Amino acid sequence: MIPHYRAAFNADWTPAKYAHFLHSIGTTSGVPVEFRLSESPIFLPHSLTNRFAQAAKELILQLMTPEYHALSSSTIPPEFNVPNESPIPMFCQVDFGIVQGQDADGAPQLNPKLVEMQAFPSLYAFQPFLAQQYIETYNLDRNLEYLMSGLNFDQYVSILRNAIVAGHNPENVVLLEIDPLQQKTLCDFILTRQMLGIPVVNIREVKQSGRQLYYEAGTRRIPIHRIYNRAIVDELQRKQVPLQFNMTSDLDVEWAGHPNWFFRMSKFSTPYLKHPAAPRTIFLDQVEVELGGIPDNAALQSFVLKPLFSFAGLGVVVGPTTADITAIPEDKRKDYILQDRLNFVPVIETPHGPTKAELRMMFVWDRTPEPICTCIIVRTGRGLQMGVDFNKNMEWVGASAALHPRE
Repeated sequence: MIPHYRAAFNADWTPAKYAHFLHSIGTTSGVPVEFRLSESPIFLPHSLTNRFAQAAKELILQLMTPEYHALSSSTIPPEFNVPNESPIPMFCQVDFGIVQGQDADGAPQLNPKLVEMQAFPSLYAFQPFLAQQYIETYNLDRNLEYLMSGLNFDQYVSILRNAIVAGHNPENVVLLEIDPLQQKTLCDFILTRQMLGIPVVNIREVKQSGRQLYYEAGTRRIPIHRIYNRAIVDELQRKQVPLQFNMTSDLDVEWAGHPNWFFRMSKFSTPYLKHPAAPRTIFLDQVEVELGGIPDNAALQSFVLKPLFSFAGLGVVVGPTTADITAIPEDKRKDYILQDRLNFVPVIETPHGPTKAELRMMFVWDRTPEPICTCIIVRTGRGLQMGVDFNKNMEWVGASAALHPRE
């Protein structure tokens, strides 16, 4: 999107450089990356990334009201309602599609349009590493930055350490996940461990003694004082993972990212947002009231059907049919939304044609008046959705990084 950077990169790119890039990623992270990495970063002007970050922050802050807190309490299942909830979400992500719009004077401008929000940690260790690897492998202009809010790398690590470790002995702070060695995001777990010194622990192996949690390392029983939670409730339920501790009891443990916020800031949030970046979104059980009935198949092509609490695009139907909707039992429709389909602008010039991008604005909110935008995850594609699972057998698509010239 910065033409001279784009043109120079495309002209200089070779398959050998891309192979070296992938090899370097795998060597440093210690494992092969199990999701597709794009051949290229994207080059964005600060004027765009700053506008997207500001819109994302405004959307997050809209949900920080007593009224929304009361409304969203109904989304938390009793079996996952964890005590001692924090007043704010520590980790927030806001996913935007890039759409064609206008500025305040009516001139054409690329604008953010919300795909979804989440208050759950994402690839906070892997994403800066990925951006650095693009710069180093392809010998890009060292004037290019990948962090937001004026942060340098040491400041970024300090923010993460303060939020996640929070002054504890790192061995008493665990990155908690379901079968972490089998997760596609294992590369991020390993880099988190390298960056912060905290262990990666399988949630199946955490045990409880009274109000205390612990894990075992050899013959040692190590107390858990703080949890950086990466275990997704949807996956816990689908896999019927047996736990040796009770998440809903009053445990003597701190949460780096309290689990209840997974439900509060989610697709459930979207119908309540009032912002130019928020698309029209209707709870499925309210569609007949708000639209005067279920739209016909032709009209439904301009919508996306989404379950509220799925992850990685599971269950999302782009351009659903009336049969897709009526197949959902009426008592379950409150757990789905119908959202205006976004017309992403293909803004990235590649050897395989123009490609679309989704920007995930990554925030940390820890003892500051407002959340801090730290970096951007990029997903590029030419499929119906941006997730890597929806762009298989394509080139110049996948997970990527946003680079912008230093101001």
